[in-house]
Amino acid sequence: MTISAVEIDAPSAEGVTVTEDTLTVDLSDGRTISVPLAWFPRLIHSTPEERNNWRLIGRGHGIHWEDIDEDISVEGLLAGKPSGESQASFKKWLSHRASRLLNRLS
Repeated sequence: MTISAVEIDAPSAEGVTVTEDTLTVDLSDGRTISVPLAWFPRLIHSTPEERNNWRLIGRGHGIHWEDIDEDISVEGLLAGKPSGESQASFKKWLSHRASRLLNRLS
């Protein structure tokens, strides 16, 4: 028995909208995909300004948020994959973020 592999080219992102509870990505094939922001703790814990400071990377195959060091792939969104960041890594990031904010206020 022979099984043939089908290569599927993932569409690229063309636009991104982030609200308080949803990440929405407009795709090159005409679809729009929305996922809960709760899937990405760094986005949940960011300010609206930080959420809106994104850029497309890899010819639109990913989205990068410089201010919070977050990268999300279109392929991962289409597969329904939330953030794979460990709790330890996220807690370290959150602690570092809190320290930076306190230093700015001092």
